[in-house]
Amino acid sequence: FNNKEIFPKLQKLLSSDYFRFYKVNLNNPCPFWTDHSQCGLKYCAVKPCTPGEVPEGLKSSSYKYSEAASQDLEECEKAEKLGAVNGSLSDETRQALQEWKKHDDESDRFCMLDDVDSPESQYVDLLLNPERFTGYKGPEAWRIWNSIYEENCFKPYSVKRPLNPLASNSGLCVEKRAFFRLISGLHASINIHLSARYLLDENWFEMKWGHNVSEFQLRFDKELTEGEGPKRLRNLYFLYLIELRALAKILPYFERPAFHLYTGQPTEDNEKKKLLLELLHMAKSFPLHFDETALFAGNKKEAIKLKEDFKLTFKNISRVMDCVECFKCRLWGKLQTQGLGTALKILFSERQIEAMPNTSNTNPSFQLSRQEIVSLFNAFGRISTSVRELDNFRSLL
Repeated sequence: FNNKEIFPKLQKLLSSDYFRFYKVNLNNPCPFWTDHSQCGLKYCAVKPCTPGEVPEGLKSSSYKYSEAASQDLEECEKAEKLGAVNGSLSDETRQALQEWKKHDDESDRFCMLDDVDSPESQYVDLLLNPERFTGYKGPEAWRIWNSIYEENCFKPYSVKRPLNPLASNSGLCVEKRAFFRLISGLHASINIHLSARYLLDENWFEMKWGHNVSEFQLRFDKELTEGEGPKRLRNLYFLYLIELRALAKILPYFERPAFHLYTGQPTEDNEKKKLLLELLHMAKSFPLHFDETALFAGNKKEAIKLKEDFKLTFKNISRVMDCVECFKCRLWGKLQTQGLGTALKILFSERQIEAMPNTSNTNPSFQLSRQEIVSLFNAFGRISTSVRELDNFRSLL
């Protein structure tokens, strides 16, 4: 279902203007520890490409994004460092993004996103900054994942970090197993991308990226992981089902005539909305949907409390992402965490979404900001890519 139906449509959607530009603050200080061992990798610096290496801009809709972006990327990354984020945008693009912001500010928001309005925030072109191996590993990377797994427990503020969620009393943690599986699935997905887009060879002339089978086996082989590998992959599918379910549930929000994928190019915007709705209808048609009522059972009061807990937990995990020293890893970590947070927000808001008025003049009680929409679909794009890559690794093995 993913590889033949979802994946091709989703990739087409994600290469469009609305979905490729993500606004993010990569300069937040790490709130949990201060000993910044300045990332010792030669691949850590951020050095924007020159304007000539950036696609012409939003208005030239004839521009072949995928082709040109991959050429630009090769050119640019000969001189670039692996972990760097390429923050360059053309003047036209900047102008268009200003227009988008004006449009977004006029529509009422469900929640303010802390990063968006900070002067530190910048738009990043996701097509020019693909998620792949950067050499970021070892103690620093482990510390990040350990902190994230710690946040798996919804703990009151009086409890000091670190806390082992499995050792704590049951009153502290809500649905911790399901939450752990989501985080584990995210971890697995990221590891699949790193193994599938690995730097296999580097010389003066080129960098060769491709599948690293032994790296994949180290992380997922049953024997080499003492039985953990298959569980990690099951958790990846669990995460896929949760996000797929959210896409099926959010359909009424995007079906409203008042909703536009606004980039100031009416023809393309309408085409992309049509493509988006096709994708969501396809998601809805999946016969084996996850039943989230089993996960978020309980009375109305508890459900509201749980929603707040999830929000807080995701904010905390998002803050852990500010401690990632490799900027490219930080970018994709933030995006995927936010995408999963948005998916959970959708699953918690079923009643509001179903009650959405079809008229354009009333503000619905449920809102998604542009940043949430972009992160939701790009995060699902990453998991969808992982599921597809598993097929490639199967045949390579």
